[in-house]
Amino acid sequence: MLRPSSADAPSSLPALALSLFAVVSVVLVITDVRRRRLPDVVVLPATAAAVLILAVAAATAGRPALAAAVAFGAVGAFGACLVVRLSRPEAFGGGDVKLAALVGAHLGWFGPEAVASGVAFGFVAAGVAAVGVLAAGARGTSLPFGPFLLLGAWVRLLTPAS
Repeated sequence: MLRPSSADAPSSLPALALSLFAVVSVVLVITDVRRRRLPDVVVLPATAAAVLILAVAAATAGRPALAAAVAFGAVGAFGACLVVRLSRPEAFGGGDVKLAALVGAHLGWFGPEAVASGVAFGFVAAGVAAVGVLAAGARGTSLPFGPFLLLGAWVRLLTPAS
């Protein structure tokens, strides 16, 4: 799946964006698991860099619609998670909402279906983990959502499109 929807885009720019996303993903998973925080100092610059790099890749390939897909992916994932945050602020953090924009930008390069399925898979994975926590009798235990959102993104990025 690591093949962008534009065969014309310079392969080095999307690869750069995904490489940076991989590094940031590891940092964010470790931080969220240890501290239950997704620091703005990491998430916001990573999101800006992803949008910029992927927009330049789309522009140099002569595919402005691809740049729009990246932006819409970021905004769409952010918006969907913001709705969850507003409905359940005690269960869903603001950092998770901002992380959704980062995830959505990368998935947006591959199309709206990738954004929807990647984010949805993150929610499903978190739900399965929550059921496991309840089954283990650890009621009241909180789970950081960031690792699950990133897992959903990476599963989608690494799974061939059908």
